[in-house]
Amino acid sequence: MHPHRLRVTPLRGLLLGIIAAAVLLAVRLFSPASGGSTLPEAIRDFFTLSISVLIESLPFVFLGVLLSILVQVWLPATLFTRLLPRRPALRRMVMSTLGVLLPVCECGNVPLARGLIIKGLTVSESITFLLAAPILNPVTIITTYQAFGWDNGILIGRVLGGFAIANLVGWLFSRHPRQHELLTPGFEATCRAHDDHALRGSRVRRSVIGFAEETSAMLPALVLGCAIAGIIQVGVSRDILIALGSNPVWSVLALMSLAFIIAICSNVDAFFILSFGSTFMPGSIVAFLTFGAMVDIKMLALLRTTFTAATLIRLTVVVALCCAILGFGVNLIA
Repeated sequence: MHPHRLRVTPLRGLLLGIIAAAVLLAVRLFSPASGGSTLPEAIRDFFTLSISVLIESLPFVFLGVLLSILVQVWLPATLFTRLLPRRPALRRMVMSTLGVLLPVCECGNVPLARGLIIKGLTVSESITFLLAAPILNPVTIITTYQAFGWDNGILIGRVLGGFAIANLVGWLFSRHPRQHELLTPGFEATCRAHDDHALRGSRVRRSVIGFAEETSAMLPALVLGCAIAGIIQVGVSRDILIALGSNPVWSVLALMSLAFIIAICSNVDAFFILSFGSTFMPGSIVAFLTFGAMVDIKMLALLRTTFTAATLIRLTVVVALCCAILGFGVNLIA
């Protein structure tokens, strides 16, 4: 790894993300709030929605980066080898429950998963963790219970369904004969460089460098994902989605589409969708809570820093199919 690139490139990406976020905030803060605003209503809505997603996500992204640095720099290299079971299926099951110990939503789990891959875990194991952790973390479970209790099996459907889907997807990707090909060339090179030429110096110095690298990768992707989510929310009418709420099939697909669009944090999404409870069927609520925690616009932008586009397409299709089946099943039972 070239020392010059190590210092400049992360700083450039970090500055790019900070400047983009500052521009979004400045435009929103200094635009007039009155009806005589020079900005069209659609543009004001775009900035409001994009910034709300950004502000909601930033703390968890930074927490995820910090946890990633903890894994990469401060934990012993052989820790996961010693603690995790040897059988791949059991390893993935344990990885999927790791979210119970880490109250980080899906945004923060991306840099953490990157750290796990760099530390030596397989791609399929990291994907299992990525999909399960946002649902199985204690904050998500508590907020879902507070919103719905035990009504209509929504909490049980979300927790068990999320666990099952994450392990199924992890197993499918474990069948890939060359898992390193699922990663972007840039991140694969980072992994190789970490193995071949570990950073020298104190742990504090390595932590600072690692924090700059991870943040420079995450911030621009996060801003882009929030902006895309804002554009889609402004362009898609929610009235159309609500009109489909009473149909056992279309209600599931409608709320999955809504979850993909709004990109709301898994720690608070239960309270958001609670207002739709009287309009949509229980299966559609479960599909929303499960699919949105695993895949959305913002999440895909973050994941693109690590996985190839082809990998993300396959991941999205499989997760969407599984969540739709889960939703249909809950509608049949409820």
